[in-house]
Amino acid sequence: MNNFPYRRIFVIVADSLGVGALPDAEKYDDAGANTLGHIAQYATSFKIPVLESLGIGHICPSDRIKKVTPPKATVTKLQEISVGKDTLTGHFELMGLEVLTPFPSFTETGFPQELIDKLSSFCKRPVIGNISASGTEIIKELGEEQMRTGALIVYTSADSVLQIAAHEEIIPLPELYSICEYARKITMENPKWMVGRIIARPYVGTNASNFTRTTNRHDYAVKPFAKTTMDYLKEAGFDVIAIGKINDIFDGEGITEFYRTKSNRHGMETTIAMLEKDFTGLCFTNLVDFDALYGHRRDVDGYAKAIEEFDAQLGTFISKMEDDCLLMVVADHGNDPIHQGTDHTREYVPLLIYANNWQPEVLPTQKSLGCVAQTIADNFKIQKPKIGTSLLK
Repeated sequence: MNNFPYRRIFVIVADSLGVGALPDAEKYDDAGANTLGHIAQYATSFKIPVLESLGIGHICPSDRIKKVTPPKATVTKLQEISVGKDTLTGHFELMGLEVLTPFPSFTETGFPQELIDKLSSFCKRPVIGNISASGTEIIKELGEEQMRTGALIVYTSADSVLQIAAHEEIIPLPELYSICEYARKITMENPKWMVGRIIARPYVGTNASNFTRTTNRHDYAVKPFAKTTMDYLKEAGFDVIAIGKINDIFDGEGITEFYRTKSNRHGMETTIAMLEKDFTGLCFTNLVDFDALYGHRRDVDGYAKAIEEFDAQLGTFISKMEDDCLLMVVADHGNDPIHQGTDHTREYVPLLIYANNWQPEVLPTQKSLGCVAQTIADNFKIQKPKIGTSLLK
């Protein structure tokens, strides 16, 4: 199993780090969005020397992002071809699947009363909320009521998600997870309810002024509708290591081992540790803090600082890479912190490809996030996806 260019491929998803509005962004009310560009423009401080050296300035022009020539990595933008702008759609396309039918969303209406009644009957608890809301804001608004009544806080967003928030001391984690598993079951039984993800959102604190969501979040995703590049890797005997919420996103499909993480920093520390691990195959990491803590909360300076911290850890990772390693840094969608609303934005995503013996170049925009899957499949000589182009040299 060693007759291929790279024995270990690392894919790091900087969740929501878009680099400019897609041509159809206006259909999603996202015209003018540019997550990285606007962070660079409006952040109090912004220094990303490692990403600059890799060539990020070639795909996101900004007075505050250096355009290093020649770059150390191959750099390009990827244009999502699937419909939507959510986590599942982006990650499924990264692994070779084109999503043609959007997952249902309930942003404007809330969830059907029949669904809410089924949830309430199952857990013998009332349901409050049932609106589209920011997760941090809704626990400020309804958290104290939830603690008094033992209710479930049910809410959604522009994404195809059903989220259930509960105080950990009022509804213990095993019970909350059981309720979410039931929600997943009943939403799978009705195509009109089949949201992409059910998310458990536990929180702690004593009142609205100090409620905090914990790291015990758990996602219950729709399984991929066809085999992904991860499945083909696993079937061929390769290792597929998932770090962060990758295991949740793919509902465990095509994964040989997984590691949960508590933060971007922890995710990068875990990924860096994998450089010491003897494996052959893929290490697939998602860094969710960019999106969950800063994008949705429209926190420009917080997002900027998170990118700076990632930049430093990325430098550490690259310094430890051996010649059998290939690195791809990518995103799954945008979440522009100066854009209207609080939801994802329909954007191009960056792709930076680096190896010790790599010949870098600046490429034109590539159609489909599936270029990542194609490159992996080309390297390991497994079945190729139907979308994307391999960028392997």
